[in-house]
Amino acid sequence: MAGDSKQVDLLQGTLNMMILQVLQQGAANGYEIAKFIEQRSDELLQVDHGSLYPALRRLEAKAMIKGDWRISPTKRKARYYSLTPAGKKLAGTEHSRWRTLVHAITRVMRPV
Repeated sequence: MAGDSKQVDLLQGTLNMMILQVLQQGAANGYEIAKFIEQRSDELLQVDHGSLYPALRRLEAKAMIKGDWRISPTKRKARYYSLTPAGKKLAGTEHSRWRTLVHAITRVMRPV
């Protein structure tokens, strides 16, 4: 990603928030989560799998998501993740915090 002005490094903490947001749409495996984020951001955000899977494990350890093994559309065994009730609540809280942060940054960046 370095040197490519069309891609943006994810801010610390935003990956968890985006994972929770994606899983509000329904269960998904890691590959599907990464692709969803990339496509929805018009390829601006590239999800590094070296960051994604540890984030998924942390969210699962905190009982925000749960994972189970299924067969993917490509006929491969894949771990699918879905939100727990606590994860749904956290997703709403994180979304609200993000909107507040974006609003504050927008005010600061506005021309004087």
